[in-house]
Amino acid sequence: MSKIRSRDTRVEKIVFRELARRGIYFQKHYRRAVGNPDIALPRKKKAIFIDGDFWHGYQFAKLKKRLPKRYWLGKIGKNVGRDKTNRAKLRNQGWEVLRVWEHQVNKDFAKTMATLVGFINR
Repeated sequence: MSKIRSRDTRVEKIVFRELARRGIYFQKHYRRAVGNPDIALPRKKKAIFIDGDFWHGYQFAKLKKRLPKRYWLGKIGKNVGRDKTNRAKLRNQGWEVLRVWEHQVNKDFAKTMATLVGFINR
């Protein structure tokens, strides 16, 4: 588990590089906002989370059936709950929040980047 990165993952680096290439200024892992968004635009009050499918419980209901260990169910369940709470807190503080899944970036990078850039520019 010590080898598993919580920040600057491969997917995050790809997205960061593309945003920088497009000349979009952003803060990485912004600590002043609840939940440390992976990408933050503090002046516009916009936060983007790039979540790993396994660790953040993508299709958690299906995952529950496949995972035999209670440890993993508890850990991922806590992550899902914390994510919901953090997004709600940010919205209550006036932030706009976008969540991007790892599989979205891997499957259709161009479409995901268009969504990100659209969110940032509106």
